[in-house]
Amino acid sequence: MLKQYLQFKLSQKLSPQQIQLMKLIQLPTQAFEQRLKQEMEENPALESGKETDEFDDQHDEFDNTQDDYEEHEQIGEDINVDEYLSDDDIPDYRTQISNYSADDEDRDMPFAAGTSFNQYLTNQLNTFRLTDDERDIAEFLVGSVDESGYIRRSLADITDDLAFTQNVFTDEKAIEKVLHVVHQLDPAGVGARNLQECLSIQLHRKEKNPDVELAIEIIDTAFDQFTKKHYKKLIQKFDISELQLKDAIEEIERLNPKPGGSYSGNNRVVEHIVPDFAIKIVDGELELTLNGRNAPELHVSREYTNMMKGYKEAREKSKSQKDAVMFIKQKLDAAKWFIEAIKQRQQTLFVTMSSIMHYQKDYFLTGDERKLRPMILKDIAEEIEMDVSTVSRVANSKYVDTPYGTKLIKEFFSESMTNDQGEEVSTREIKKILETVIEDEDKRKPLTDEKLAAILLEKGYPIARRTVAKYREQLDISVARLRKQL
Repeated sequence: MLKQYLQFKLSQKLSPQQIQLMKLIQLPTQAFEQRLKQEMEENPALESGKETDEFDDQHDEFDNTQDDYEEHEQIGEDINVDEYLSDDDIPDYRTQISNYSADDEDRDMPFAAGTSFNQYLTNQLNTFRLTDDERDIAEFLVGSVDESGYIRRSLADITDDLAFTQNVFTDEKAIEKVLHVVHQLDPAGVGARNLQECLSIQLHRKEKNPDVELAIEIIDTAFDQFTKKHYKKLIQKFDISELQLKDAIEEIERLNPKPGGSYSGNNRVVEHIVPDFAIKIVDGELELTLNGRNAPELHVSREYTNMMKGYKEAREKSKSQKDAVMFIKQKLDAAKWFIEAIKQRQQTLFVTMSSIMHYQKDYFLTGDERKLRPMILKDIAEEIEMDVSTVSRVANSKYVDTPYGTKLIKEFFSESMTNDQGEEVSTREIKKILETVIEDEDKRKPLTDEKLAAILLEKGYPIARRTVAKYREQLDISVARLRKQL
């Protein structure tokens, strides 16, 4: 049985403008510039650069002509042409701020031209005598080499791809034969299928001496024991002294585990970090500036404003003119909203970073990570009276240029713990101390996690062994056995 009834409820929905603002806030500088470029391409009513004096004079003229009209012309129910001719909001269109230097105006990113890594390898194939099929296979193998210099795919997959994409029917044995040719290309080690093969290729191409011969034996026959640093087992297996093993390991350590990275002429895309903020120390005080790229000069198009003025002055208004004004209104509204969103973005970024800077003032004045205070997103959100999600959007994607290097803002946030004196300290402080202790340890007898926990306890930080292990992994530091050196 069908029934009808009324139900009242309250709900919160984000407006399109709020969604647009949140998306703009989380964009880093370079992505923001791309978004700005896209908006200007899509909306002809939005223009960049300073407005000319002629434009300002015309706006004054618009104000004077408005006095001649006692009634506002309406299109439909919502459009008031005078609202788009008023000069009251003109200052709001300009979003330039004066806290950046002229150096920030250099916005062009230079790109280097050259031969790609794969093309460099392909050119070397011309020095070998190969049949047509072998050349096709060799070029396919070279095309499968990644930026590190490895071929990560199995020979079976390569065999299938050659048949389906190149119409070359062969077998794994023939491919392996051609692969040995690829292994002769420069840089040494290129085309290897794993680290063991890469190191072995490089060692076999070195001038032979006792140390190199021993290194080849270790890599080819005892690679697993070598990677796990079972040095005593290696000494017993090859019946050698500790000094001989040390010399062989030094030969291995000179090798390049990523031969592709040694090619300086490759065209891999390099990610450039453009800091969104800069912090300087001036007369013992911190000074924060917002990157000028985040503060473009924008204004509403003069041509579109003239169109609105022309419509207002027209005595007879056709349907096509009304449709045109509807379109112009839409574009002008979008331009105003976008300009306002950029202004709010600038203000949000500056206020958030300013709060973080003052919260971590001791760190920014000294650069000592041990002086970082425990700080979570909620601390900053409460101070600037904004939502935690807004602070998160700023912290996760923005960088700040400090006297101690360019830092991701997220790095300044950390949990707290209580030391033996009952004081709250940052986990970043503990990690820094842990890192220093490991750097100063005897590498012949590295400290275990239990010993590290005991040392931290002596320094006043009661931390469990599993917590030490977690911090060590976050610092990308290996376990004690893998840190061992002869």
